Amino acid sequence: MTKSSETAALLFFTSSRSGPARRMDSLIAQLARRERGRLRVVTVNAEACVSLVEALDVGEIPTLVLLRDGNPVARIEGRASGSEIDAMIGQHLPDASDAQAA
Repeated sequence: MTKSSETAALLFFTSSRSGPARRMDSLIAQLARRERGRLRVVTVNAEACVSLVEALDVGEIPTLVLLRDGNPVARIEGRASGSEIDAMIGQHLPDASDAQAA
């Protein structure tokens, strides 16, 4: 496991009542498989994890929060495309080839 994968996580805040979040499920699953070497993707049920929702000031479902070393560094609120998510991740994480070299 590389250092970046140990310290980077993408939290996907979702709810069974959110149509936009449900429509992102397969996109998030694909992202988790593709980025498993450098990023941990965690799906968070916002209804069950109210304290985490409050701690990260999540006001809209779906929301994606990118964490580095446990600190939020970027977020996308509302439904997002794959390219929007990739752009956010790319700004804060090394390329996959860099992560493999670490």
